[in-house]
This record gives sequence, C-alpha cells and structure tokens, in this order.
Amino acid sequence: MTHQHPFHLVDQSPWPLIAAFGALIMTSGLVVWFHSGSIYLLILGLIATSICAASWWRDVIREATFQGHHTLVVINGLRYGMILFITSEVCFFFAFFWAFFHSSLAPSVEIGVTWPPTGISPLNPFLVPLLNTAVLLSSGVTITWAHHSIIENNRAEAIQALGLTVALGLYFTGLQAWEYLDAPFTIADSVYGSTFFVATGFHGLHVIIGSTFLAVCFFRLINHHFSNHHHFGFEAAAWYWHFVDVVWMFLYVCIYWWGS
Repeated sequence: MTHQHPFHLVDQSPWPLIAAFGALIMTSGLVVWFHSGSIYLLILGLIATSICAASWWRDVIREATFQGHHTLVVINGLRYGMILFITSEVCFFFAFFWAFFHSSLAPSVEIGVTWPPTGISPLNPFLVPLLNTAVLLSSGVTITWAHHSIIENNRAEAIQALGLTVALGLYFTGLQAWEYLDAPFTIADSVYGSTFFVATGFHGLHVIIGSTFLAVCFFRLINHHFSNHHHFGFEAAAWYWHFVDVVWMFLYVCIYWWGS
C-alpha cells in the first residue's frame, strides 16, 4: 500500500508493551533487591528490557536502512526528538548539581559546618579524575573526526575514529570503576558520599549507554549503513556523546576540584 505523504506510519509492534512490562519487572526487582537482597527478579527485568530494546532498535534500523521509511521529514522529527531527550537529561543532572550546591554552599551542623564534611577525605582531582577528563575530551575530538570523515566519504578514517572513540569510552569506564573501588568513602558517608556517587554514577551509566550507542554505529558503519547525507543514527550518538562530555566537565570542576 502506497501513500502520498512523506511521514512514516509505523506498523503495529509488540515492543512498547513488552518494554513496559520489562521496566515494571526491573523496578520491582530493584525494590526486592533493596529489601531482601534477592537479585533474581532484577536480573530477569534487565534481561527482558535489554532484549526488547535491542529488538525495537533493530526494527528502527531496518526501517531506516533497508525499507527507506526515514525521509527528510521523518529525520527532522527524530532530530527534534533527540534534542528534547537531551534537554530532559540536562534537567536530570541539574537536580544533582542543585543537591550538591545546596549542601556545599551552606553546610549544616550535622556535617560539621564545613565542606567536605568532617571525616571525609575527598579524592585528589589531579590524579585519576584528571586522566578521565583527558580521556573524555580526547573522545570528543575523535567523534568529531569520525563525523567529518563520514561527511567527506572517507569510510576508512570514519571507522578508525569511531572505533577509537568506543575504546576511549570503555577506558573511561574502567578508570571510574577503579576509582570507585579505591575511594576512601562510600555512598553512605553523609551527603557528600550520596551526591558524589549518585552524580558521577549516573554519568558513568550514561557513558556506558553512549559507548553502546557508538558501538552499534561502529558496526553499522562497517556494514555500509551510513552515507555522507544519510547518517542521523550516528549524529544522534555524537550529540549524546558531546552531552556526556559537557556534563563531565561540570562534574570535574564542581565536585572533584571545587568540592574537594
């Protein structure tokens, strides 16, 4: 059946309903894990959500690459959607910075009227955190290199630059895991530990998601899914990665450096 408009009328799909049930199982599993220590329901929810996400995105890739449904009008809609998503992520991290500055600019009696709170030994911002900053800034350079290579039809350099970006993302995650294991405080150590681990932990989660996003784009690039004028999947991943870079700069300056 053909239509005389540029919009994509999607077929009926089971993935939204399955994703909702997967998210319900996952959040219920978190509650059970927190209260009883059993992690099995959480694992089941994570597996269900991951399989659903992979299947759903597989369908989107098919619609864009093989079925030709992503016209310029559809791509503009996806572009606005990605912009709104990143805007919502800005608001998400704004809440963490608000909590941090609320406690650090006017420390209460309960934490010793000082920041960092009495008894807390903060991490040295010029050791692993500074290395992580250099790693993420370098990944911002390599993702831009990959983008320009795609635009210029230089496929070999695009693959090389995108692969390097994924490697830097994984390296950052490894360094942050090492930092967490070596930290002299925990998430239970006053408001400092809470704000530090929640803010940097959610950023680390975003790095893992962004690295996965870029890894998918890497394999799509190898399989000739992108051209110099049709590569919004990569652009969306690049926007997300630059957002992750900017958030880290605020985290480093405010929490690691000023907050210590």
